[in-house]
Amino acid sequence: MEDLRLDSCKEEDKAPGAKGWPAPQARVHFRVTSLIMEASVKLGMQSIPVATACAIYHKFFCEINVDAYDPYLVAMSALYLAGKVEEQPLRTRDIINVSNRYFHPGSEPLELDSGFWVIRDSIAQCELLVLRVLRFQVSFQHPHRYLLHDLISLKNWLNPYSWQRTPISVTAWALLRDSYRGGLYLGFQAQHIALAVLHLALQVYGSSRIYTMDTEMP
Repeated sequence: MEDLRLDSCKEEDKAPGAKGWPAPQARVHFRVTSLIMEASVKLGMQSIPVATACAIYHKFFCEINVDAYDPYLVAMSALYLAGKVEEQPLRTRDIINVSNRYFHPGSEPLELDSGFWVIRDSIAQCELLVLRVLRFQVSFQHPHRYLLHDLISLKNWLNPYSWQRTPISVTAWALLRDSYRGGLYLGFQAQHIALAVLHLALQVYGSSRIYTMDTEMP
């Protein structure tokens, strides 16, 4: 499993003094990953395939300038490829129709005309390009299993009253999902991301208050 890092990104693609992209590029990637997130819900994708799709997308643009290829096409190809990698295969037609509805809310599914086949062939060609650029290294180590272990440990430490009253688990998973919208997470190890997400979730609800609740309950 590949450890996600931004070390492979080109220096000119990084923000000065930060492990991330310059603001204009970051805004583009945020918008495009919104497509991945929304499409993944409509396609019924599980958390790991969605994370892999985002990782493939971000890693690709660590190697390639964002102006070189249509980022939305890369995102669609990343969804298709992630489905293969994580053994949750998706139909190209479904990805195309969901993506089309993202751009044109309320639209009908595309007809199987020449335009549809052009998009389908573009996704297939882009998938091959992504694989070559990433040197076929498209399996990643994600923070999910670490976060699950940390949440179980925390749940066992707190009393049931504190745990049920404060939605730490839901918040932590939401924060982890949102972290994939940007490439910042690529610069850290998976277990560190999991701990950081859990720490932030505790801070949202006041970790000291939760600890007080736990110690005061009989």
